[in-house]
Amino acid sequence: MALIYIVEDDENIREIEMFALKNAGYEVQGFDCASAFYARLKEKVPALVLLDIMLPDEDGLTIVKKLRFAAETRKLPIIMATAKTTELDKVKGLDIGADDYITKPFGVMELISRVKALMRRSRGMEEERMIRLGPIFMDDEKRAVFVDDQQCELTYKEYELLKLLLLNAGIVAARDMILDRVWGTDFEGESRTLDMHIKTLRQKLGNAGSMIKTVRNVGYMLTGEN
Repeated sequence: MALIYIVEDDENIREIEMFALKNAGYEVQGFDCASAFYARLKEKVPALVLLDIMLPDEDGLTIVKKLRFAAETRKLPIIMATAKTTELDKVKGLDIGADDYITKPFGVMELISRVKALMRRSRGMEEERMIRLGPIFMDDEKRAVFVDDQQCELTYKEYELLKLLLLNAGIVAARDMILDRVWGTDFEGESRTLDMHIKTLRQKLGNAGSMIKTVRNVGYMLTGEN
């Protein structure tokens, strides 16, 4: 059963949306503000988010930008629901990364239809469970890593660090972003911990370890070249 998060500060609208989607066979959780949504997102990433633009603590457009920046949620299907009706507002929402846009007031059947359509499309686009770059192969379903077909034993943090670098292959991952995503902190004092994990990860990857490049004063990047 697919899990859907609804971020909507109007309790009546939120309850109607939750009721409709539950009856359509989805597991649903609702949030009345961005902070509550973010707190739950750290625990579990859903299959889809239905997101209102006007929220009390942070607007929906900013939320979409943050979701698209984070490796864990960059492919998360998002439908924006709002009372704004101008074409410019719709284009802006889609341009920053929303997958679909539904204008209030909307019918229950339209909502369910759009959710089902996006879920079908996202199955072909969702983050692959199998990730390969050069000699490195990650089976995320089994949490296993192989280098030249030889299994590589990694600690939990080493695995999460490698996964983040693989998902951002060819892109520089800033130190503070890595610390936030892997360690849940941007405290500069943890910087040495990151460096030590990079060192041990390179060692365990053997010759493939040289694929992890240091970008001075910025962070690290995983490339397809040794």
